[in-house]
Amino acid sequence: MNSLNNTNSMNSMNLRSLKRAYLERKDEIKRRLEDFSRMRHASLDKIFLELCYCICTPLSKAEKVYEYVSEKNKELFLNEEYSTITQFLRGVCRFHKNKARYIIEARKVKSYLKKLPSDPYEAREFLVKHVKGLGYKEASHFLRNIGYRGLAILDGHIVHSLYSLGVLKTDERPKSRKDYMAAEKKMKEFAQRAGIDIDELDLLLWSMRTGRVLK
Repeated sequence: MNSLNNTNSMNSMNLRSLKRAYLERKDEIKRRLEDFSRMRHASLDKIFLELCYCICTPLSKAEKVYEYVSEKNKELFLNEEYSTITQFLRGVCRFHKNKARYIIEARKVKSYLKKLPSDPYEAREFLVKHVKGLGYKEASHFLRNIGYRGLAILDGHIVHSLYSLGVLKTDERPKSRKDYMAAEKKMKEFAQRAGIDIDELDLLLWSMRTGRVLK
């Protein structure tokens, strides 16, 4: 599915076409969520690597970040110094210097990543407060990827999709906690009306814009 077709399908999307797309991708989406659930039992190093991935994705191509911020390069993110990580991330993600610094600083909270509150909202607040470089979207992304459920990941793809569906009044990403919570509430209400779990809806909308059920 090319980007032009994805954009056209989103512009004409309504609840009926959304449900049709969900039925087509439901099995793949559920498998992906099962993969995330298994991350709850992963090693601390693997969970930290997932945090690095979510730090690096904002304003960058998730597919490229996924390729490089991966298990094969784990030792670099766990142990290397700032200059080495900066050089590695050059060309992988935007603002690579800032993100390299965030990764170094995130090592300070690494030991807490398997001790996060079980409540997803409490866990998100902890991450936003203690991990530099993580806003509500990035914190929600990380938590979803390690098995938490029920949080909205309001990136540009999702926000634009919700705007196209008439769920949100603007296609601009929320800039404050208050705006994020308000948009998240609207997405949850829409998910209930559509009869689609919010975590599945996120992956569905993202795949309809990108052609892939990625993480």
